[in-house]
Amino acid sequence: MKKLSISLFFLLATGFVFGQTWKEEKKEKYVLVKNATGKTLGYSPSSGVKILTVAGLAFKDLNKNNVLDPYEDWRLPVDVRAKNLASKMTIEQIAGLMLYSPHQAVPARTGGRFSGTYAGGKSFEDSGVGADALTDQQTKFLKEDNLRHVLITTVKSPETAAKWNNNVQAFVESLGLGIPANNSSDPRHGVNASAEYDAAAGGEISMWPGSLGMAATFDPAEVEKFGHIAALEYRALGIATALSPQVDIATDPRWSRVNGTFSENPQLAAAMAQAYCDGFQTSTGKLEIANGWGFGSVNAMVKHWPGGGSGEGGRDAHYGMGKFAVYPGNQFQTHLIPFTQGAFKLKGKTMSTSAIMPYYTISWNQDPKNKENVGNSYNSYLITDLLRVKYKFDGVACTDWGITADETSLNTFMTGRSWGVEKLTVAQRHYKALMAGIDQFGGNSEAAPIVEAYNMGVKEKGAPAMRARMEQSAVRLLRNIFRVGLFENPYVDPEETKKTVGNPEYMAAGYQTQLKSMVLLKNQKQTLPLKTGIKVYVPKKYTPAGRNFLGVETKESFDYPVSIKIVQKYFTLTENPEEADVALVFVSSPNSGIGYDAEDLKKGGNGYVPITLQYGPYTAYLARDSSIAGGDPLEKTKNRSYKDKTSTATNQTDLGMILDTRAKMANKPVIVSVNMNNPMVFGEFEKNVDAILVNFRVQDQAIMDMLVGKAEPSGLLPLQMPADMQTVEKQLEDVPQDMKPYKDAAGNVYDFGFGLDWKGVIKDQRVILYRSKAN
Repeated sequence: MKKLSISLFFLLATGFVFGQTWKEEKKEKYVLVKNATGKTLGYSPSSGVKILTVAGLAFKDLNKNNVLDPYEDWRLPVDVRAKNLASKMTIEQIAGLMLYSPHQAVPARTGGRFSGTYAGGKSFEDSGVGADALTDQQTKFLKEDNLRHVLITTVKSPETAAKWNNNVQAFVESLGLGIPANNSSDPRHGVNASAEYDAAAGGEISMWPGSLGMAATFDPAEVEKFGHIAALEYRALGIATALSPQVDIATDPRWSRVNGTFSENPQLAAAMAQAYCDGFQTSTGKLEIANGWGFGSVNAMVKHWPGGGSGEGGRDAHYGMGKFAVYPGNQFQTHLIPFTQGAFKLKGKTMSTSAIMPYYTISWNQDPKNKENVGNSYNSYLITDLLRVKYKFDGVACTDWGITADETSLNTFMTGRSWGVEKLTVAQRHYKALMAGIDQFGGNSEAAPIVEAYNMGVKEKGAPAMRARMEQSAVRLLRNIFRVGLFENPYVDPEETKKTVGNPEYMAAGYQTQLKSMVLLKNQKQTLPLKTGIKVYVPKKYTPAGRNFLGVETKESFDYPVSIKIVQKYFTLTENPEEADVALVFVSSPNSGIGYDAEDLKKGGNGYVPITLQYGPYTAYLARDSSIAGGDPLEKTKNRSYKDKTSTATNQTDLGMILDTRAKMANKPVIVSVNMNNPMVFGEFEKNVDAILVNFRVQDQAIMDMLVGKAEPSGLLPLQMPADMQTVEKQLEDVPQDMKPYKDAAGNVYDFGFGLDWKGVIKDQRVILYRSKAN
């Protein structure tokens, strides 16, 4: 009987009793295995993976042991599979799973931020490999460091991205336990302003307004639609995690990352966060595996816990000079609302965002338990007590990029950001973050410091406790890979990718949302809409040489700030203002830099200067005598005050262009189109122009369609526009909607929720729902 039982088991296991119910379909470089009832699998013949038949069904033997292990059994719940696999992993393998690669370009070029080499140290051009090949660096960190989370930046084409993904997946499938790569991306659906939209044509990827533009629609349904489309495009590119959305509330209008937020209003930001995550994470129909997750899902990594919008003086924590978030208005809890009422409480079946990213900032004096002022990822009160215990978040917590590296400069973008723990070693920083509750290290591709941190923990807490701690993070990380179906099929069909990414339907949806995102602020005597064919004067724009937020040098230029080819499809262009019927002036909101000037330091100052939201010179007479927070190993003083110092916008020539155009046009209409990144002081020019149309990163064609009335403006201001810089200086960094808004010549107040359509001020349910101030 015993022998019979064993034989029967063998027959059942091999499918002889039930019969094989699956078939194979060969693709380029991989094979699809289609179960008659169950999941479709994908594997590479070159990886050494074989197919097991159990009860007539096909399963991948990822660890090549000829046994169906629980983690390989797609019939089992995700948590069962994740725990089984975590228990099989070595500490070195778990350490690799906890890495998140630096930014990777496909293909990589020699030099620059995203450089790489091929075929043993050769440049891409000299290597002779295809654009979809793995770099030397990628091969190393995937194999030697067991890294499985890769951040993708630029790609040559959607087809190249798909082929590169398949090469990566085939490579890691051949290693160890066969854990697939979880490729990810920062937001990549921004617009190419000069690109022309054709309803019947596709593009490289669908184009949508920036986050502030999404917020300006005041319509979460638009954001959810975007999330669903973007997720399908991401999966076609081989991307299964989005390092987005950014849900910080923009409570300080000077912050350089305001344009990446969903406004300064916590309720609107929460609604948008919820819609974004639901759109990205929810699979429907045949793509769904379970609980809303599946092959149409993309993990959303919401950032930046517990909110990064209250940097003192509006400075940003990518830089040492902006490392402190302050709360003079005692509104720390308000900054949690987009997370606790949005990202953690989804309407869809996935229930909560799958991952969270703390910001670089030191949340100054917000740790009542340990009284520590350290970067958020190092703070056990913020990560364990608040995020894990109070708000019951059990997803992945991944640090922002480069927090364990050494700081080298106060005002350089490419530096380590170990704020508050600068005196610790790299391994000690990893250990502190691990013990605070962090699961993953952004921008790190070497496992050795994590293994060293583990050994520190063994000495302090014992091997069983540290093994349990490592497995805890491993389960969270693996859960996100299982949920989106990568263990079953991580491969994508390049031909399907070409059909999916940027198809006409998706391009049309993005374009319509661009139109809905624009805000009409002024329309004196119904200047707009314009008649097509009239003569227009478009002044050229002078841009001085400078440096952008990333620290990259920008060249001096003097050129049209808009695609003249597109303008000429709507109007007759003239370079003579006297001949023109109307002038169109294209400007960007004022930009005065990062709030730090090395020249000031050389002259004996502390280096800190005001960030201004007006074009002309601003002197900070009302600034604090002493900063709330301060101190860095690279500076001599803790007082970061910029009181009585003066700043001028680097693009102050935009104001000169407006006023010069007004003079040249005499009494004829002047229309200003503003590409807005931050709130701005409209009092410098509003009375001198006839119409003002604001956009948040849209195509030039969308602006033209709005100017001629092909669409009616419906957007609302997602931010207050300050009356002057004095009200900006008086506002508190952590308090939303606490400025005196600007009132224009018509008596309209440029407050949060204000906007015009062709008939006048918009007063609809959106305004009523979100316009109240945060409590």
